[in-house]
Amino acid sequence: MSTRRSADRCLLILLDGLGDRAYPALGDRTPLQAAHTPNLDVFAQGGSCGLLHAARPGIALPSENAHFALFGYQKQEFPGRGLFEALGAGLDIRPGDIAFLVHFSEAEVREQTLFLKKHRPKTTKEEAKTFIKAIASYTWNARNGTGGNSTGNTEDIFVDYLPTKGLDGILRLRGKGISRQVTDTSPPQHDHPLLMALPYREAENLPAAQRTAEALNSYIAWSHATLSQHPLNQKRQEKKQEPVNVLVTQRPGTPGQIQPFAERWGMQGASLSSGLMYWGLASYLGMRVEKVKDTDDPGQDLAERLGLATSLGKEYEFIHVHTKAPDAAAHTKNPDRKVAAIESLDKGIGRMLPELLDGRTVVIITADHSTPSAGPQIHSGEPVPIAVAGPGIRRDLVSGFDEVQCAPGALGWVQGRDLMPMVLNFLDRAKLIGLMDTPDDQPYWPGKRTPFRL
Repeated sequence: MSTRRSADRCLLILLDGLGDRAYPALGDRTPLQAAHTPNLDVFAQGGSCGLLHAARPGIALPSENAHFALFGYQKQEFPGRGLFEALGAGLDIRPGDIAFLVHFSEAEVREQTLFLKKHRPKTTKEEAKTFIKAIASYTWNARNGTGGNSTGNTEDIFVDYLPTKGLDGILRLRGKGISRQVTDTSPPQHDHPLLMALPYREAENLPAAQRTAEALNSYIAWSHATLSQHPLNQKRQEKKQEPVNVLVTQRPGTPGQIQPFAERWGMQGASLSSGLMYWGLASYLGMRVEKVKDTDDPGQDLAERLGLATSLGKEYEFIHVHTKAPDAAAHTKNPDRKVAAIESLDKGIGRMLPELLDGRTVVIITADHSTPSAGPQIHSGEPVPIAVAGPGIRRDLVSGFDEVQCAPGALGWVQGRDLMPMVLNFLDRAKLIGLMDTPDDQPYWPGKRTPFRL
C-alpha cells in the first residue's frame, strides 16, 4: 500500500509581468514563447498547468492589486498603493492620513493650463534635495480655502512631501475629515494637460473628498509657482536643461483594518522581494519581509532568493518569491530585452530546481499580470501561465511553460480568488465545508480549537 506525505509548505515564485502579446519580430510569438526555457518547461511537465488572471480577462491590473488578490484579499479591502509604498519606506503614516504617490515632472503653461512634458527630469542628488526642500511642507487653511501658515483651525489640512527615491516620494495629507476618494493629477501620456484632483463620482457630495481635492489642487498650484521661481530652475534653463517645475500625484492610500495573512489562511507567510510596494504590502498583511536587491543578473538574483526561501521553509508555510525583471524589461518596449530577462530567470530557476522539488514543498510558478513589450499599454488584460508541482499534484500533458501551451492544462482557468484555497488544498489543509471546529468558519484546518475538558 503506497502512502503520501503531505507537503509542509508552499513556495509561490512570481515572475512579475511575465505574460505578453505576440509580435511579428518574434515570429508572432510572445517573449515567453520565443525564449529558450528548458527549466520552466521541465517544471511544467512535472505537474499541473493552466492560465491565471488575478481578476478577470481584459482587466489590466497593476502589481499591487494583483498581488492583493492573489494573497486572498478582496477589492473592497484594498487600502491603496500609496500606503504600501509609504510603509515599505518606513514613513510615518497614521490612521486617517492619506498617502499619495508623487513625483517631480516638467510642465509647460499654455493658456493657463499645465501640460505635462516629461516625468522625472534628470537631476543630481543635490538638485533633487534642493527641490524637495522648497516644497516640503504646506498647510491648507480650511476657513478660506487657501494655502499658507497654519491658522490653528482644527480643520486645517497639513501637506508634507516625504522623499523615497530620487524624484519620487509620498505626499502625506494629515488632518480632520479627509478622504482618499480623489482622482489622480498625473496624465498617462506626455503633452497632455495635468488633471485637476476631483472627488470620485460616488463621493462627489462628501465634504471630506471635496476638501481633500481642494487642498491637493491648492498644494500643486503653490508648488508649481514655487518651483518655477526657484533660482535652481533658472540656472537649469541657462544650461538648456529641462525645468523641474511641477508635482503629479496618483494612487492614494490610507491605513485600514485588515485581517492578518496568518489568521486568514492559517499559515505563517514570508515575502522575498525588492521594491517599496512589495515590502509595504507584505508588512501590511503581517507577513515576514525579506528585503533583497536587484542586480544586472536577474537569474542569479532569483537563484539567491530561492536559496533563502528554502532556508525559511522550516518556519514559514507560505513563501512568496518575487522578481520584477520581466516587467522591467517589458517597460523598455523592446521584446528582445524581455526574452533575455526570461532566459536569465530560467537559468536561475534551473540552478535551484532539484532543491525546490524536495518532496515536501508545493511549488507554484506564475505571474501577477501581463506587460506588453510594445504599444501604449502599461499593463494588459491577458491571462498568464501557471504551473504547480509537488507531492500529490496531478501531472497533465502540457510539455512547455508559456501562455498558449499551459492553456489546456489540468488546472484550467484560475482566478485570483482561487489561488489561496488551492494552496490549502495542495497542502492537505482545506477544511471540509460544513465542519466547524472553531466558532469562526475559517477555510483551513485545524483551527484554534478549544479542547473539551471535564
